[in-house]
Amino acid sequence: MAARNTARKRAFQILFEGDQRGADVLTVLADWIRLSRSDTRQPPVSEYTMQLVEGYAEHAKRIDELIAQYAVGWTLDRMPVVDRNILRLGAYELIWVDETPDAVVLDEMVQLAKEFSTDESPSFVNGLLGRLKELKPSLRRA
Repeated sequence: MAARNTARKRAFQILFEGDQRGADVLTVLADWIRLSRSDTRQPPVSEYTMQLVEGYAEHAKRIDELIAQYAVGWTLDRMPVVDRNILRLGAYELIWVDETPDAVVLDEMVQLAKEFSTDESPSFVNGLLGRLKELKPSLRRA
């Protein structure tokens, strides 16, 4: 499972970079893949990282709607960039990736928040993703 953990971390970094640069995440993903193929010092981009980034990109509008709707006291644009992108990744995997257990998604996203964000972020991420988990059956719509 360490490979999946690394894949999630890289997917988060790609989403974060896209957000920071104002670039499309699929463009950033392509840049990472190209760089990993031309520079041996760069780790390869795993298939699961690609799946997560591409899946997020496919559902980005709906994911941002859900985060904005259920993030009590936060608008999407005022949310810390790290938290926003952890939530984006977590919402995608939680709602649209059936083979990953919900508890694993929540735990992995909380760990990313502990590693990359503020002391308050893990509980914020856990709370919001926990709410989405409860509502999951009704959230997946076209």
